[in-house]
Amino acid sequence: MEDTKKNDNKKSNNNNQKQQPGQQGGGKKDKKQPTGLGIEAKKEEDFPSWYSQVITQSEMIEYYDVSGCYILRPHSYFMWEQIKDFFDKEIKNLGVENAYFPLFVSKAALTKEENHIAGFAPEVAWVTKSGQSDLSEPIAVRPTSETIMYPAFSKWIRSHRDLPLKINQWCNVVRWEFKNPTPFLRSREFLWQEGHTVFSKQEHADAEVLDILELYRRVFEEILCVPVIKGKKSENEKFAGGLYTTSVEAFIPATGRGIQGATSHCLGQNFSKMFDIQFENEKEEKVYAWQNSWGLTTRTIGVMVMVHGDNKGLVLPPKIAPTQIVIIPILLSNQDEGEKKLQLEKCEEFRVSLKAKGYRVHLDDRLGYSPGWKYNHWELKGVPLRVEVGPKDVKEQSAVVARRDNGEKVKVAWTEVVSKVDELIAKIPVDMLDKARKERDSYLTKADNWEAFMGALEAKKIVMAPWCDTIACEENVKDKSAKASKEKPATGSDGHIVMPTGGAKTLNLPFETEAVEPGTKCFCCGQDAKVRALWGRSF
Repeated sequence: MEDTKKNDNKKSNNNNQKQQPGQQGGGKKDKKQPTGLGIEAKKEEDFPSWYSQVITQSEMIEYYDVSGCYILRPHSYFMWEQIKDFFDKEIKNLGVENAYFPLFVSKAALTKEENHIAGFAPEVAWVTKSGQSDLSEPIAVRPTSETIMYPAFSKWIRSHRDLPLKINQWCNVVRWEFKNPTPFLRSREFLWQEGHTVFSKQEHADAEVLDILELYRRVFEEILCVPVIKGKKSENEKFAGGLYTTSVEAFIPATGRGIQGATSHCLGQNFSKMFDIQFENEKEEKVYAWQNSWGLTTRTIGVMVMVHGDNKGLVLPPKIAPTQIVIIPILLSNQDEGEKKLQLEKCEEFRVSLKAKGYRVHLDDRLGYSPGWKYNHWELKGVPLRVEVGPKDVKEQSAVVARRDNGEKVKVAWTEVVSKVDELIAKIPVDMLDKARKERDSYLTKADNWEAFMGALEAKKIVMAPWCDTIACEENVKDKSAKASKEKPATGSDGHIVMPTGGAKTLNLPFETEAVEPGTKCFCCGQDAKVRALWGRSF
């Protein structure tokens, strides 16, 4: 808890304790006591414990008695609503309509597309009983909704005039994960949006795949301030049953692992042939439709926490923060009552002015809690800005504005508080994204041979490498790198993570990368390289 007790504000250092009921705010004679708010695990030393403590103590998650399922508390659900509101508006501008399809899918429908179900089979949850009676046929809980929606699409589409059909739904899905369930990142039930669209021509489907992928980039970079890399998935990593898959990939520097942010798939005509989604074109010919599907989940929130969080707790970008500004009056027990009244009035005036501008602002005027305790409380929750008004500030008619992301503080006149908040709310996202991108790039390296590739992985990096673009070679990379990781300790003698374990795989084939020059060889098998791929260990 050492880090949470440190505060570069002198008032906080003198008052870093929770008051007992009935006590006044921190006077000089108050004894220091632990706040009870600290994150005990260090991000750089014990990442899993740090992550668990941050998401529970900041009141984002409550654990549940069904393993792999979690309660999203208001603090985190609000964040999902912000993502949802942004994305929903943007896809409606593209002509997408929202609908809702059933939670359950019949076995016959689910297993109709063999490659598709093969990709989900281990994770499908089945309902086999109703009360004490066995069902005549098991019913699956949706792991995704292609096989639920597409029989309906085949009824709705008859002519080219019925296209394009663009449907999205916001819902939950169940995938019975057994790989170390982790809140937000890997859970058995999660929230998402899934878009399913139908076109008359492939070029229209191809264009939409990239339009949606760009919206996903904007979610991560404009709302969450997390840099991502856009690209195409390898054949081995694409969506089961689809023609090709594109993705945005993020990176968690503290773990040395990449993480898939969101995916946009072109399904080709595979599903339309399976579910008989045909239409009559302008030449009065019966042809199969072209389809896409695309999805974004609550995983986005976990990625943001992992990228920006520190040893004090959450660090939230303004657009996602439930509370953007907290105002804290610094009330001391030996203060004149008239002075306290003026402080509170001025703080309330700031609150009203900031709220009128559309900010989500909170005035923390609770008694029985010291200023230092309140600082720690709101830092843990990741509030982007804090406005402090103390006795000395009243005399000077000033206030202190503190940033959560970098700890910087500035004293401003009362008349300038609102304009300073405007300035910082606009600046913080730019700085957060820039910092995260620079850190990500410091872990992004190139390798032209196996030795350089493994050296980069052991240094917790992601790697751009020339590759032959074959499934067999990718499987070989995964196996060889997994074997190599077992031969070296994952942690050093002091407990620090030296290298992540497990095999490496392609994250994606970035759109923005150098061309492969003739004669370039695959870093692994030595055959002619066809592409440059982004490789790494992943969540």
